[in-house]
Amino acid sequence: MAITSGRTFWCLCSSILLAATLPAAAETKLFESVQVTQAGEYTFGIEGPAADLDGNLFVVNFGKPGTIGRLPPGGTASQLFTVLPEGSVGNAIRFDRNGNMFIADYKKHNVFTIPKGATEPVAWFHSDQMKQPNDITIARDGTIYASDPNWKGREGHIWRIAKAADGTVQGQVMSAPRAMGTTNGIDLSPDGKTLYVGESSSGQIWSYVIRGNELVDAKLVKSFQPDTIDGLRTDAAGRLYVARILKGVIALMKPNGMVEREIALKAKEPTNLAFGGSDGKTVFVTQRQGGFIESFRTDQPGREHCLQRGRC
Repeated sequence: MAITSGRTFWCLCSSILLAATLPAAAETKLFESVQVTQAGEYTFGIEGPAADLDGNLFVVNFGKPGTIGRLPPGGTASQLFTVLPEGSVGNAIRFDRNGNMFIADYKKHNVFTIPKGATEPVAWFHSDQMKQPNDITIARDGTIYASDPNWKGREGHIWRIAKAADGTVQGQVMSAPRAMGTTNGIDLSPDGKTLYVGESSSGQIWSYVIRGNELVDAKLVKSFQPDTIDGLRTDAAGRLYVARILKGVIALMKPNGMVEREIALKAKEPTNLAFGGSDGKTVFVTQRQGGFIESFRTDQPGREHCLQRGRC
């Protein structure tokens, strides 16, 4: 009986020691991307990823244009979440701090919203003066900033869309100190004072200070090769993550434009990215080449995850 107890004690101690060492060995390495979903789940127009606080990832054009797919937490296969009104095709999804979803419809010049807990899109803003919109980002107070490129003209604008005092939603083109190229990826700094805009035609990323309906103090952050940048996001530390379409990497850089690293991806045509996971440190990337989602871990949560938690 004494021998049996001794063995049990030895086994218990060994198990505790093994359990203590396993997490460090099994921990996912940072900045190593893996494919999450099978190829072909999404169309060539795969874009606009965004995650809610429950860990669900939402991506446009699941199976066919005009749809939104949902990838559940820890899942490897997407499910149909909703279908946009006839003729509308989404290009970007974002969540506000209250968990409401907003979708940029580039075909019919709308911004739809889906209230938290619902699945049906509701028209929130429309303008025939828009060329698209393409990508959107949301400030703490609910203001939406939307990129509006003219691809043929290789130019673009930024729209500011917000509720007026009477409760109506109004939008207008923001004035800027320079002529913009094809405005595409867009995001805010964690404090909401700086707007970052990627211009696909020139491959440049610019920063602007927001002053009401004006963009001022334009600064060139980084120049990449023309036509090699798409979506971008910021993290809670203020760094930028830029989808380098055709190069097959995510460029991680500081606000001053210094590239810290390039995260190699599984395919060559990343269109956009979003932060998700329980801690906001999992980056999901939409891949046009193959129509799938991949992901990697990073060391800071995303700004949008921080926003939804009421911290940014």
